[in-house]
Amino acid sequence: MTDSYIQNDQPDGVPPLELTGERTLPDVPEENYWYRRHLVVYEWIAARVSGLKVVDLACGEGYGSATLAHSASDVIGVDANPEAFAHASARYTSANLSFRRELVESFDDPRDAVVFLQTIEHIAEPGPLLDGFARIAPVSYVSTPNLLTIAPAGADKSDNPWHVKEYRLEEYRALLEPHFSRVEILGLSHARMLKAHELVLSLGWDRVHAALGLSKPFYDWFTPAISSSDFCLSNTNLESALDFIAVCHA
Repeated sequence: MTDSYIQNDQPDGVPPLELTGERTLPDVPEENYWYRRHLVVYEWIAARVSGLKVVDLACGEGYGSATLAHSASDVIGVDANPEAFAHASARYTSANLSFRRELVESFDDPRDAVVFLQTIEHIAEPGPLLDGFARIAPVSYVSTPNLLTIAPAGADKSDNPWHVKEYRLEEYRALLEPHFSRVEILGLSHARMLKAHELVLSLGWDRVHAALGLSKPFYDWFTPAISSSDFCLSNTNLESALDFIAVCHA
């Protein structure tokens, strides 16, 4: 990730956000892989919170809160960053969606569901926060990247400066289970076009397009073409998943 990209083609009156690596953004073609990787989880959760009152904690740019609002009866997006709050409030407007500039630790309103995606790895002491989730909602959706697929082999953490702690599967389960009565963990993996890309990479495609000088033209086409359908969630092969998605019951 880089801080040299900014969102394209924002509506009038909506301040574009710059890509810093702290959060993912739509409308940045170079970031589309990460955006779609996060969006597919929001879409999966949206199908499960129809008619419910939801809080999307650490909502960032706001696209996830807006996705949840397609089915939920009421969504509150919470983020402490002033630029993200201003952007989300201006861009995503509907009767059942609102945003608050607030620390996620201070949110204490009763909800039917908590959504907290790709953020717990930023939290130094997550235990009290997880206790709060169980107190305010009967179900919480909490996701994090898999240490084994985001960091170099043998490393304790990736080079993402915003991450405090990254988790292996059993570490993640051990983190969550003391705070909830039941925890189900699913894994996010590549599908369709991205699965095919994995295959051709294993056959040496990176060496071929680099030798032919095709790397930039290829990825300039490939990355923006990625969609949510190029990822899938399942409860198998969790150790090799890209991200862990935990469904936590209070």
